[in-house]
Amino acid sequence: MVFFVAASIPATRQRLNARINTRVISELENELEKFEEMLVESLLQSAMEEDNLSSSSKNHIIYQVFDDFLRNTIAEDDNFLIGIVDGEFYKASSRFLPEIIDADSELMQRWENLTEAEAQEIFIPDPDIGSIIYQAMPIKTSDETLGVFVIAHATAGERKEAVEAINVLIEVLILISAIALVLAWFATGRILAPLKQLNNTLKSINESDLTRRIKIRGEGELAQLGNTFNEMMNRLESAFTTQSNFINDAGHELKTPITIIRGHLELIDDDPQEQQETIDLVIDELDRMNRLVEDLILLAKVERPDFLQIETIDLAAFIPELFNKLQALGQRNWYLENDLSAVKMMGDRQRITQAIINLANNAVQHTNTNSLIVLGAKLDGDRVALWIRDTGEGIAADQQQRIFDRFARVKTTPRRSEGSGLGLAIVKAIVEAHEGWINLQSQLGVGSTFTLIFPLEFKQK
Repeated sequence: MVFFVAASIPATRQRLNARINTRVISELENELEKFEEMLVESLLQSAMEEDNLSSSSKNHIIYQVFDDFLRNTIAEDDNFLIGIVDGEFYKASSRFLPEIIDADSELMQRWENLTEAEAQEIFIPDPDIGSIIYQAMPIKTSDETLGVFVIAHATAGERKEAVEAINVLIEVLILISAIALVLAWFATGRILAPLKQLNNTLKSINESDLTRRIKIRGEGELAQLGNTFNEMMNRLESAFTTQSNFINDAGHELKTPITIIRGHLELIDDDPQEQQETIDLVIDELDRMNRLVEDLILLAKVERPDFLQIETIDLAAFIPELFNKLQALGQRNWYLENDLSAVKMMGDRQRITQAIINLANNAVQHTNTNSLIVLGAKLDGDRVALWIRDTGEGIAADQQQRIFDRFARVKTTPRRSEGSGLGLAIVKAIVEAHEGWINLQSQLGVGSTFTLIFPLEFKQK
């Protein structure tokens, strides 16, 4: 604001001076036209009365024209009408001419010798004069110059008025700028208040406290920024909580087999049979730890671009093949509900097989021998639904969401699985990697149905 206000002052002064010059030159030209009309009229009238005018007659006419024009013309302020006859100063509209244009000045001598019209502005160091803008018109016949008519203007008065106007403008601009700056200061403070609050909130956040949020007021870009920040903090808090729980659960799951292995190794003696039993137990616990580590590595690969190997899957052949694999998981009453024929989908055959086997294995662990377990498949618009339905113990409503979390198990039922608690988390990760989702329907004492929804067309990102 200060820069543009400062730049506007010289621009305004230059514009005012240009307008002054334009107006003065226009006034000078009007006076010259009036004088020329009077001169021509007088010369024509004299020529009609006398066929051949002598030089003395012509000079007499010029004197007469100057006398009549200066007598009948009221010069504007700071205008000076000057008549020069036969190369000498004759008369002016004012008895007292400024020194720069008086009868003995160099400028007057220049005008007395003019043979061609001239218009110019001469700057004078005298502040009472400012500059002289003049137009000089020689009065000529075919063979001689009879005189010169000069109209000059001293610009000091207009310049002073322009300076006063500039001073008033400066005062007004300074006042307006001061008021505008104060208002802008307060307005900017209010506008930037959410950013200040955001900055303070950011400074107060640390790894032990992710609960701080920005208070949103009103609407607009800053309110949207605040909402975006709060949503980001919600995701970060959830991620940190999940990570913390994951570390605690993983540590707990790994600690148990380590404790068992350590305890048996510390108590081992020289009995070969007991040593073999201890070795078998240690190998079993190490296998369980290996499965846990492999599951953790698998979940860590979910975000990698090579997690899925996309190919075209012929579901008419894939579903029966998958059903044959499930029957080897346990002695159950396996049943296939397949409504698909000549249907193909894009996906990772191995990952989808892994997800279905995890669900079927989970169903085996929560059902009894000869219990019914169903593998189903059907087309639903541009998606395909695959499901595992069992007749096991079911899952309570308040447990149905958390069982997909890592290391989560149903609390209301006795643990029958020797898994790591990552099976359903892996299933969820595989389905979401295919841009699908899971539907769960379960009732205690009746059974559960896990339905995996996959799009038929899928392009890995």
